[in-house]
Amino acid sequence: MQHHVNSIERSKDGQQAQALRIRPRWRMPVLKTVYYLLMVLFLVFYMLPFWGTVVTSFKTNSEVMTSTPITPPSRWTLEGYASAMEELGLPLMTSLLITLFGAAGSVFLGSVCAYALSKWRFKLNNVFFIALVAATYLPFQAILIPLLQNINALDLYDNVWGLVMVHSIFGMPMCTVMMRGYYADVPDALIKQAMIDGNGMWRIYRKIVLPNTKIATITVFVFQCTSIWNEMLFALVLGGYDSKPATIALNELAGTMAAEFNVQMAGSLILALPVLVLYIFMGKYLISGQMSGAVTAS
Repeated sequence: MQHHVNSIERSKDGQQAQALRIRPRWRMPVLKTVYYLLMVLFLVFYMLPFWGTVVTSFKTNSEVMTSTPITPPSRWTLEGYASAMEELGLPLMTSLLITLFGAAGSVFLGSVCAYALSKWRFKLNNVFFIALVAATYLPFQAILIPLLQNINALDLYDNVWGLVMVHSIFGMPMCTVMMRGYYADVPDALIKQAMIDGNGMWRIYRKIVLPNTKIATITVFVFQCTSIWNEMLFALVLGGYDSKPATIALNELAGTMAAEFNVQMAGSLILALPVLVLYIFMGKYLISGQMSGAVTAS
């Protein structure tokens, strides 16, 4: 038996030695070097536009015209940011208001729908859910005319609360689809026990379902904030001067004959900053929520 084991070990050693003879020792370091060089090239190619945006935002308008976009400024200045804030100050506050209330409204409506569809079976339950899923793929351009007519009839045209209502309603289907999977993971035994204890549907929702799905709520809320903050279609069609969000105001900076590129780049960075900060502070919750969603989907 020992002789047989030794023969197997010698055979393995011979195979490893043969593999080493076939694969030269220099091959792996060369492949790693090529791999890292390619990764660096892709990183530079990906980050070059962002670098150009940053350095251009710190240049004067005259230097922008006489230098390449990726050349660092000879004199760093906040002139572009000051000019951009003069134009974007009020629209940024409008965007913040629309985003927070619109995201909160859509998450609340989606949460209630997801709770009902996952824990309270009723007639046409699946049909209603399929309709909501279909609504997530409905192009908004297809309903703009009747939507505009309804907004006018409600006297909410060029009104911040009109945009909040629109984002709350049209964000609800996606929130429902995203949260239904999380709510389905709440044990049915908890719901039944709460019902035996005399708790009603809304009390169960507030005391059991919501506390056990905090990560899901935060994940969907951040997703909605990002979507609403960067949205332009509803703002362009249903808004005006009084309810102009930052996305429209930034686009208007590029609408002049003599464009000031330093101001435009500074405005772009200012507009991107709130979403970036949101992801930085909510990153751990997003990762937890996405991992939970992956486990649920599996």
